[in-house]
Amino acid sequence: MHRKILVLIIILFISIIKMSAQYTQEEIQKKPCFIGSSAFMLGNLDANETPDFVQLNLGYRISTKDAISLEIKTWKYFEPLGIPYGKSRADVNENFPGYIKEKGFAVAYQRFLWKGLYTGIHVMNAWQDFVNEDKEKIDNGFQIFNTYRLGYHFKLFKGKFFIEPSLAITHRPYHTKMPEEFKQQDDKWSKLFFGEPGLHFGFNF
Repeated sequence: MHRKILVLIIILFISIIKMSAQYTQEEIQKKPCFIGSSAFMLGNLDANETPDFVQLNLGYRISTKDAISLEIKTWKYFEPLGIPYGKSRADVNENFPGYIKEKGFAVAYQRFLWKGLYTGIHVMNAWQDFVNEDKEKIDNGFQIFNTYRLGYHFKLFKGKFFIEPSLAITHRPYHTKMPEEFKQQDDKWSKLFFGEPGLHFGFNF
């Protein structure tokens, strides 16, 4: 699914590269806020391992260079997050004996470097439910999940809407102890993942 999203990001990036991306101070004064979400919700179309991904972003543009936002999200995943791209990522033997359901919120900061090119950091507080193969909750936990993002912001329809294709490094600097059968799978892999594709979209108001 991640590869499909990455291909979509590349196609959109090529097709709209000439679109305007820079907000003026006057535009920000008129429409300083934004609401949006993530194209990761397309993953819910996967009939085999539906992530039940839901995200809502609420943000504020402080200046032409700076923006902050609050991201409320929930999702579930069936394999360790640190598995790199390759054959292991599709190997069902690397899956958890069930899945982890997360819900929480992230605080994000964007810094625009040149026109629409930006960097961002997202710090998520995530509360976890560990669910076994019989769909029974067996434990709970908590983790901090950081995302370090590089992307490009495109204005659409005279600045009413926007999209943000990006690539990111994700990092789990802290998590509570997992159930042993989940921990055995997770400990095989890094707490870092490189090349996470992203595609955020939203509406300015």
